[in-house]
Amino acid sequence: MKKLIGYVAVLLLLCGCANAQESAKDLEFAPVPKPKAGEQVADFGGGCFWAMYEAMSELKGVNRVVAGYAGGNVKNPTYEDVCTRTTGHAEVVQVYYDPKVISYATLAEAFFYAHDPTTLNRQGPDEGTDYRSIAFYRTPEEKNTLAQVIAKVNASKHYSGKIVTEVTPFKVFYPAENYHQNYYRLHPDRGYIQSVSVPKVMKMRKAMGAYLKPEFQK
Repeated sequence: MKKLIGYVAVLLLLCGCANAQESAKDLEFAPVPKPKAGEQVADFGGGCFWAMYEAMSELKGVNRVVAGYAGGNVKNPTYEDVCTRTTGHAEVVQVYYDPKVISYATLAEAFFYAHDPTTLNRQGPDEGTDYRSIAFYRTPEEKNTLAQVIAKVNASKHYSGKIVTEVTPFKVFYPAENYHQNYYRLHPDRGYIQSVSVPKVMKMRKAMGAYLKPEFQK
């Protein structure tokens, strides 16, 4: 039993978002929807994707969010693969949004306020390259927008340090397992959600109040 407890403890230290799965279906990869007509897609990573999934979902104009992995060099990685920090992937969310309602610049700004973009390869208790702050662009315009938003946030002195977010061209997104999708709302009483995820979401709400869906506005 002591060996089992020790093994579980090591896993929890290695993977901050670790969770016990309940069925084989939980371990299946989530489907990746095709963008609807007029819909655009953006990808961001800011630590454990449970909080970022919720933060992006609360913004007006965001229709769907999928948690997954990107930025690495291994095809179809599992959560356990990514946790080894040998795949190069980060935990990210793929956001499907209506550009007529919310701009890429506003999404990017919300992203920078939904985590701490000034800490390298770390978010709170979660440490490692899989938790790095990373933003992907699909066009030169999006790359320029990210640079402008970074300059804006740095100039605001919202953070005491400078933003160290990796800005990189988008290549491929791999969906995470089903049990990671919408985890924040499905397991609101879990200790990790309450102590780590909720403060991130609350920080984003405070900074982006005007852009929240009505049910999340004060």
